[in-house]
Amino acid sequence: MNRFVTQWAVLVGLPIATFLLSSPVLAQKATATDQDELIQEWVADSSNSLIEVYRWFHSHPELSHHEKETAKRLADLLTKAGYEVSSNIGGHGIVAILKNGHGPTVMFRTDLDALPVTEATELVYASQKKVTLEDGTASGVMHACGHDIHMTNVVGVARFMAEHKELWHGTLMIIGQPAEEKGEGAKMMLDDKLFERFPKPDYALALHVDPTMPTGTVGYRSGYAMANVDSVDIIVKGKGGHGAYPQMTIDPIVQAAQLIVDLQTIVSREVAPSDPAVITVGAIHGGTKHNVIGDTCHLQLTVRSYGDKVRQQLLDAIKRKADATAESFRAEKPEITVKEGTPSLFNDEKLTWSVVKTLNESLGKDNVVPVDPSMGGEDFSRYGLAGVPIFMFRLGSVDAKRLARFEQLGQKPPSLHSPLFYPDAERCLETGVTASTTALLYLFDRKPDHE
Repeated sequence: MNRFVTQWAVLVGLPIATFLLSSPVLAQKATATDQDELIQEWVADSSNSLIEVYRWFHSHPELSHHEKETAKRLADLLTKAGYEVSSNIGGHGIVAILKNGHGPTVMFRTDLDALPVTEATELVYASQKKVTLEDGTASGVMHACGHDIHMTNVVGVARFMAEHKELWHGTLMIIGQPAEEKGEGAKMMLDDKLFERFPKPDYALALHVDPTMPTGTVGYRSGYAMANVDSVDIIVKGKGGHGAYPQMTIDPIVQAAQLIVDLQTIVSREVAPSDPAVITVGAIHGGTKHNVIGDTCHLQLTVRSYGDKVRQQLLDAIKRKADATAESFRAEKPEITVKEGTPSLFNDEKLTWSVVKTLNESLGKDNVVPVDPSMGGEDFSRYGLAGVPIFMFRLGSVDAKRLARFEQLGQKPPSLHSPLFYPDAERCLETGVTASTTALLYLFDRKPDHE
């Protein structure tokens, strides 16, 4: 920034950004570089307070549908920042609104919930929380998927936007969404008339930490970025009896084993190699003891795809293979239950490329990188299906030196959902808040596509 401009602003007692934008002559000199410097200075000055927020969220995790205290904490922070906050939207969801004159409505979403994972990071602020799960087993609770970073990021974004209203006009809508880990929270909020009770946004943004990317970087993918997620339960039916006399039975475990092998040919031989797809048998339960052949065997599958056509092709093929295997064993047809999970996440192409362009200018092209599509699921996709252009980008979360050390040791860094995963929070948040505010300021300066 021009040193004379900075010194004169200080002399007359005005914030630099306000001075630049209020002066008819100097406003013309206020460039994107000035804005970037303003954001970077603010983020650096706010780092300590944001780390305190992050450590509270990290050490107070709550499972899906139980995010009561998490939601209250986030609501209190956003209320203090000047937002009008509504709670208990679709469960423990919150909506925070900041109106700032005429302009677009832009939504930024964070998720609230943690996972039933016992933390093993040995951080001084590690979660010590224990719960009893629905099946009666004991478990720790941990933010092993980075939602603590996501929440802290929106707190930083919310504070910056509230403190710099001279830089933008419109309505900022912050969403704190429950039950993302179960793929249910977005639907719950939409079913609770989210976009009827509150403004329907012109654009919606979100980010997600990435344990394979170094801090200081963000990743993007235009179009399909994450997968359809479906769960399939198959009850293979047989005829029980003594293990010494298999000829008197129809063995459901052997039948299930044959089916597991047959299922693998669906992706490898029926789906085009250009169409990503996954069928994984995650669990098999059958039998009671060594010498007893049971009546049934239960298979649990996760099925991943992108488009609707391949999604239906996979589900149809699973049923066909299961029925055919049963017939070959002269067994009763299996019982098949399909539970549709999250739909595939499609990043709006026009929105993605326009935001990427402004991030290139802010962070530098070397720090804004294309990433491969993922077969993971994300219910942020549902806001896109509700008619809102969406873009979720990835946030590098592990220091480059730490990643290099893993590579030197021939190891992979801990993945999301690992009890050993932790982000290098300070640098991660610096980049997250910088990228998020830069994207928001750009979108508030842009006329919505429908106009």
